[in-house]
Amino acid sequence: MSRVPRDRCWLRRPAAGAGRYRRWLTGRGSLTSRIRARCAAFGVRLLYQGPRRVTRDERFLGAGGARLALVREVCLYCGGTPVVFAHSVVRRRDLRGPWRVLARLGTRPLGAALFADPRVRRYPLRFRKLSVRDELGARARAALGARTPALWARRSLFTLHGSPILVTEIFLPGILRL
Repeated sequence: MSRVPRDRCWLRRPAAGAGRYRRWLTGRGSLTSRIRARCAAFGVRLLYQGPRRVTRDERFLGAGGARLALVREVCLYCGGTPVVFAHSVVRRRDLRGPWRVLARLGTRPLGAALFADPRVRRYPLRFRKLSVRDELGARARAALGARTPALWARRSLFTLHGSPILVTEIFLPGILRL
């Protein structure tokens, strides 16, 4: 994959209303490492890992239409507080190749695996405020167990040997306490 397709829904910079989420949204490097540095009791809860149809804006991965991709959804916790809902999508055929580590992660964070391998290339971050009608936002709210009007998210495409994995991180209100 030589370049990330344009997507009008995801912006190159967070909108002006990002406020206190901005520093979390725009931080480079591993989000997992940043949270661990501010949290005495870091944890990962696996919410879902299995085949699922990709969302409309994930179809550029080549797994769109009726085809399924492997979707992994986790919640990152600081103590008992959920701080990030993470959604990752990889083509199923890439689980036998470059992204086979994903099938064995369990409750270990994906970010640690991505940033530990120098062959993994990360494309620029993209940003979006997820409305109450957004499918990923609805899943994050369900994991949170609370109603929030809008959630800020970022996503990035990673590649290993040309095979993509798309990682979306949705920042939950608990992140602001770190």
